Amino acid sequence: MAARKKTAKKKTAKPAAKKKASGPIATAFTKSQILGNIADDTGLAKKDIAAVFGTLESLIHGHVRKRGAGVFTLPGLLKIKVVRKPATKARKGINPFTGEETMFKAKPARNVAKVQALKALKGMVND
Repeated sequence: MAARKKTAKKKTAKPAAKKKASGPIATAFTKSQILGNIADDTGLAKKDIAAVFGTLESLIHGHVRKRGAGVFTLPGLLKIKVVRKPATKARKGINPFTGEETMFKAKPARNVAKVQALKALKGMVND
């Protein structure tokens, strides 16, 4: 009589996280609350979520730093651009409250980050 082969039990995959319809949130979340909320919704560990945010941060840094692309897009949400601001000379101005003349200091040329909201984010705001 032939011996029966043991059959391996199939591992059942976790069901995909269902997307909840989120209502208005009265107070702004802290970093810990954001990580916890994403972890609850996705079923991943907070540590993994924090690692994703760390990777996203380094990705953005690589794009906007010197000799980088100068533009980073988070699809559907926002676009971050590096804009070169030229130097400004010192100039005279008038304080609108007192009428007193003041001297505005000169500013050196510098890079600034501009963040532009994309279509999906604009739609969220106007919901």
